[in-house]
Amino acid sequence: MISRRKFLQLFAAMAASGVVSSAYAVVIEPFYRLRIKRYRLTPPNWPAGLKLRLAVLADIHACLPWMNAERVARIAEQTNELGADAILLLGDFVATHRFQMQEEKSAWARALKTLKAPNGVHAVLGNHDWWEDAAAMARESGPTEVGKALQDAGIGVYENDAVRLEKEGKPFWMAGLGDQISFIPIRGWRNPPYGVDDLQGTLGRITDDAPVFLMAHEPDIFPEVPDRVALTLSGHTHGGQLNIFGFRPFVPSRYGRWRFVYGHVVENNRHLIVSGGLGCSVVPARIGSPPEIVVVDIG
Repeated sequence: MISRRKFLQLFAAMAASGVVSSAYAVVIEPFYRLRIKRYRLTPPNWPAGLKLRLAVLADIHACLPWMNAERVARIAEQTNELGADAILLLGDFVATHRFQMQEEKSAWARALKTLKAPNGVHAVLGNHDWWEDAAAMARESGPTEVGKALQDAGIGVYENDAVRLEKEGKPFWMAGLGDQISFIPIRGWRNPPYGVDDLQGTLGRITDDAPVFLMAHEPDIFPEVPDRVALTLSGHTHGGQLNIFGFRPFVPSRYGRWRFVYGHVVENNRHLIVSGGLGCSVVPARIGSPPEIVVVDIG
């Protein structure tokens, strides 16, 4: 039988461990473990001589105190130092959960306005950018307040649209899909959310055979993406956000905890990169899934 003294020592150790774990999850990993995650790939039929670097920011979830405008500005500054040809913002700029207070849209938008790249800064909206906007939700259409804040900052926002860009005379396309779960049915979660996405209409904007990059906030669209698209880039999952020795209790994907949770996915010679994101959703904590800026070198 364990003695009273040993029991109290064990209890104190367990309590201390819990405090340390909580502090790590809430403070250390979200605030102090920002990393640069790099990928290098050459998609099938990639044009010879075309080399591109993309910097990707996903799931900022601007809020107080964890992701205030000053922190967004520091992330933007670090992103500018990476020498990207284009910068992609993959949605969920705001936080809508109960533990965090909203940061002013104009404040974080001003911070993102400092992003600079030769081929521009391109954005799509995420589900939280819609869910926090009662007026847009009620009419089931944009514009959203988040979208307007980004446009006021000079950032292009794509909803089932595409633009043709060039580097050293070699063309490529940047396409952005509308969010796939923009709306929650009034009857609640018993019915699946639905969105403003139109993959066929988005790809219908492409008018030549130049390579296509597709920005899609949620990765669940990937099985429907044709091999005409060189690379799909997504966020939304946060890499599981809570990754405890490989166990991820919550991954917001209808394909489960593994298929599209994180990283470079190749299926049928088609490429997807899912960013672990920067901010937090539902709970203000990260374990085993540090915030990251993604850099993709292509060609």
